[in-house]
Amino acid sequence: MCGIVGYIGNKNAASILVKALKKLEYRGYDSAGIAVYSGEEILVQKAKGKLLNLVEKITGQVVPENLKGAEYTQAENSLFDQVKDFVKGSVGIGHTRWATHGEPSDLNAHPHASTDGSISIVHNGIIENYAEIKAKLQAEGVVFKSQTDTEVVVQLLDKTYKEEKDLFKAVIRVLHTVQGSYAIGVICKDYPDRIICARKESPLIVGLGKDENFIASDVPAILEHTRDVYYLGEKEIAVLYTDHVDLFNFEGEKIIKEPSHVEWDMDAAEKGGYEHFMIKEIHEQPKGLRDTMRPRIVKDGSGLPTDVYFEENKMDDAWRKAKRVVITACGTAYHAGVVAKYAFEKIARMKVDVDVASEFRYRNPILDKDDIFIVISQSGETADTLSALRLAKENGLKVVAITNCVGSTVSREADDVIYTLAGPEIAVASTKAYTTQILCLYLLAIKAGKLRGTLSQEDCTKLLTELEGIPDKVQEILDGKETIQKFAAQQFNKDKIFYIGRQFDSATSLESALKLKEVSYMHSEAFAAGELKHGPIALIDPQTLVVAIASQPDLYEKIGSNMVEVKARKATVLVITQDEKAFEGKTDEVFKIPECSDTLASLLTVIPAQLFAYYCAVQRGYDPDKPRNLAKSVTVE
Repeated sequence: MCGIVGYIGNKNAASILVKALKKLEYRGYDSAGIAVYSGEEILVQKAKGKLLNLVEKITGQVVPENLKGAEYTQAENSLFDQVKDFVKGSVGIGHTRWATHGEPSDLNAHPHASTDGSISIVHNGIIENYAEIKAKLQAEGVVFKSQTDTEVVVQLLDKTYKEEKDLFKAVIRVLHTVQGSYAIGVICKDYPDRIICARKESPLIVGLGKDENFIASDVPAILEHTRDVYYLGEKEIAVLYTDHVDLFNFEGEKIIKEPSHVEWDMDAAEKGGYEHFMIKEIHEQPKGLRDTMRPRIVKDGSGLPTDVYFEENKMDDAWRKAKRVVITACGTAYHAGVVAKYAFEKIARMKVDVDVASEFRYRNPILDKDDIFIVISQSGETADTLSALRLAKENGLKVVAITNCVGSTVSREADDVIYTLAGPEIAVASTKAYTTQILCLYLLAIKAGKLRGTLSQEDCTKLLTELEGIPDKVQEILDGKETIQKFAAQQFNKDKIFYIGRQFDSATSLESALKLKEVSYMHSEAFAAGELKHGPIALIDPQTLVVAIASQPDLYEKIGSNMVEVKARKATVLVITQDEKAFEGKTDEVFKIPECSDTLASLLTVIPAQLFAYYCAVQRGYDPDKPRNLAKSVTVE
């Protein structure tokens, strides 16, 4: 979710680059930088923190802290305009970074340059085999300045360029060497008349101007300059000159495509054409899951997944002797922990306790030094979760943090950290952060099972193979979202909504009910399905919607009985399941998810519930991105 920009033309590149990056701030970032060819060398400037930090570093001037509102905006814009006076040149690239490899810092910020400074690149995405490439380059004497996978790419490109004596051929060789998802932009001192860019799975566009051309990771960056763009396709390369653009495939063969004309306004462009960030982020889940998964799965020579590897996690011995796993989190992250309880017990055969972090430290919990303590926080700054983490550390426990934010307090204070590579989440109600948290917990459970000998190699490969297919199945659900949208249009005025499920599905019910109440303000509750008859069934009436989540065939008969009970009391019933035939005559509506083992189905069953919550909010006239009384990061108790 980082931001890439590039410019080649007859104007000052630096000023255009920083203003374009400002248009991408909504994507979230922790550092920024630009690289501009001055006519003699490539000048690189970068800084941790806000884009304004970079501009202040370049200009040597500071926006006074006491300015507010329009006065602040005017001073900031004035400073952005002045960048052209300090960095000269008409070709350059820029970047806003969301950290994945290495903490937020000036050194880890993009662009990255080759050792001699002759090549500079920006990169979005994740290079899966960077460690292997880095080791080979280090053995050849290359010294690295950063912790990033991106510097590995530029050093490999520099080496390859020296062998090929041709930048384009060198880029193609590198693209065939690196593995993962990426969008890259390249400038070279020896080729000052062009920018080379390429994409594989990460978005990249080329903007077409008059005697100037642009690259960007998203449309808003260039809307003020042009509305004519090429959307680079999968494994496509573009070479930009001042007066034209050439397109190629990864084999170096020239291709022809028609440019598109952007009709969106600026607000819509920031959301990628979606009406709200929440629905955009729901649709980003396949990519977030792939990005989170790929660097962590080890494969054999034939391409079969065989194990899980966390570069960040160095606690193998602790996992082998652990007696118990204790998980603490709040809200949506807590629900991910409840899913994890079932996963660890089933896969790794470990005892698991899950606690709401806001309650944990007040009950004088019983902790053992051999327990593994897991904290989950999207922001890494959740106050209650931090308090629980610190209490665990005081008691001598090893702490593993799962978070989306590199350099956050949780990640710094934990013994080990596993990052969910979901990219920034703008909407307050969490969607893609939740599913990537669950994915990390599944991977951790599989790793623990291997280490403890409770998971055979055959079963490990089977689970990992199925996990690799989950993103495509999520996409399949998203492709059929109209069914949920139509159902929401019929049910958004219900008085109360109950979610029911058993085992894994009971955990998903908790998150589903929370999502609905967060954004639509409809009264929704979640119950373990077997608990309905122990009280909640008294609330069932014709104005009740009951959503049954049923992904476990062994329990179909049981939850089917619960559905019959509520249907007999005139409630409307929706079931989310892989097997619609199992519930014929017991439900009013079925949303069928793709076939999936009951162990991993929690990654699929929550998607229709997210969509239902979003569409109900829209039907009721509420902004799902900014639910009342809620904050994205809860930094107070």
